[in-house]
Amino acid sequence: MKPELLAPAGDMVSLHAAIQGGADAAYFGVEGFNMRERAKNFQQKDIRKAVALCHQNGVKAYLALNIIIYEEELGLVKSILESAKEGKVDAVILWDLACLRMARDLGIPIHLSTQASAANTLAVKEYADMGVSRVVLARECSLGQIKKIATDCGIETEAFCHGALCVAESGRCLTSQFLHGKSANRGECLQPCRRSYEIRDPEEGHTLILEGGFVMSPKDLCTMQFLDELIETGVTSLKIEGRNRKPEYVLAVTKAYREGIDLHSQGKLTPGLKKALLERLEKVYNRGFSSGFYLGAPTPDDYCGSYGSQSEVVKEYAGKVVNYFRKPMAAEILLQGSGLQVGDRIMVQGETTGVREMDVLRLERDGKAVDKAIKGGTIALFTGFTCRKNDLVYLLHARNAS
Repeated sequence: MKPELLAPAGDMVSLHAAIQGGADAAYFGVEGFNMRERAKNFQQKDIRKAVALCHQNGVKAYLALNIIIYEEELGLVKSILESAKEGKVDAVILWDLACLRMARDLGIPIHLSTQASAANTLAVKEYADMGVSRVVLARECSLGQIKKIATDCGIETEAFCHGALCVAESGRCLTSQFLHGKSANRGECLQPCRRSYEIRDPEEGHTLILEGGFVMSPKDLCTMQFLDELIETGVTSLKIEGRNRKPEYVLAVTKAYREGIDLHSQGKLTPGLKKALLERLEKVYNRGFSSGFYLGAPTPDDYCGSYGSQSEVVKEYAGKVVNYFRKPMAAEILLQGSGLQVGDRIMVQGETTGVREMDVLRLERDGKAVDKAIKGGTIALFTGFTCRKNDLVYLLHARNAS
């Protein structure tokens, strides 16, 4: 049986991207009450709209309500859960026991967040007795441990297949809180761990840069090279981390794992195809790739050697759509960021359009073909797909060409 593919949505554009990429389910958070507070997120009033979009496309919708909850917030949390119930959310991802009790009382299916660090059969069975229908397993589990839990517990299990890793246990870290007053346990982490650090002798002022520099910054999790082994553990759902990532990341990663899962179910996921899918994943945001804990405890090789993304393709803002003409499927673009020329690869993003890429084959100005257009003016191009006024347009190029 194929596992569910669960994709992240930090905003409506990313939700469209998750659906376009072939996700079976998508998860999103309400502003102020989820572990990705720096994502755009959704308002409480948007829950019904987000769920409806998912259901119209045969996709399940899960609400992430997975932060620590304080006493004075219980009323608002109950209100959010009631909105989730009314909006027909398929499940709520949580770990605070107050959230669990309220969701259970409302009859909303409960998925236990990885923040609970459930990593053994007794813990999982205990949560099942409390009304949890699925457990998102601790990131510290190996493939063998996942298989044992999935086989013995009689409850749905979920594991991450791709995305950012945290140096702390299942992401429970206070470094950002201590340094910047922004708590990771409230979804506000500023990720100071991603930077390089030095050691200073306070008596004589000598300074040493730590070898490797990025001693608290793990590479991103990627399971594509052993996706077959992960699927064969019997895990119910494979989850992509990335509600802070851009829509093109959501689309590319979801599409790659959709193809990988489908190929495996057909007995066609060969080493060569895994490599090809991995190469596609390298083109979007990543800090290098690691197998996490799945194949054994991480080693120093699983930590980053540089700051920021190592993606092979970067995007540059070009402008926005100011008019769209349906019959010829042509868009008029105001170039605010960069120029365009025939042969360029561009990306169009919008709250209804989602994420679409295309090669620029023809540009027109005043009804006449031109080879290029400079920043500051407008230009028309034939898209071949429907886009909308105010959709954003980006120029794509190789990193070494930026």
